[in-house]
Amino acid sequence: MGTRHLGRELALKALYQIDLRGGSSTEDLALFFEAFPADDVARKFAVSLVTGVHGDQVALDKQIADVLEHWSIGRLSRVDHNILRLAIFELRRMEDIPARVTIDEAIELAKTYGDQESGRFVNGVLDQVAARLSLKDKGEESNPAKPHQV
Repeated sequence: MGTRHLGRELALKALYQIDLRGGSSTEDLALFFEAFPADDVARKFAVSLVTGVHGDQVALDKQIADVLEHWSIGRLSRVDHNILRLAIFELRRMEDIPARVTIDEAIELAKTYGDQESGRFVNGVLDQVAARLSLKDKGEESNPAKPHQV
């Protein structure tokens, strides 16, 4: 398992805990990470995701709500909701992570922690958000494995 994948898992668990219990102070996060040990790189990545999502939550939720059809944010499971928040934050704010990596990782988290339909649901929502934000190809131009179009 990669360091960033572990960081995303930790961030998801922390955001879920914040949703359930409240509290997102530095002390709360430190206690959380004591319960879920990880190397420093994964922990730092997780903390940057949690603080970023927490600070940008209103805008993230608006972007989710804007693409939901016949559905409301209030009906989302807490797991799916936080996976979407994490992924949209990554898409918008973490320039060094290609969009396809962010979306693939979110789908894997949804399959692991969500219900049977979570993977497909998360994929559909993130695909629409990435298209609206013109971020579907983010990070692809620097990928030497993919030929450049002329």
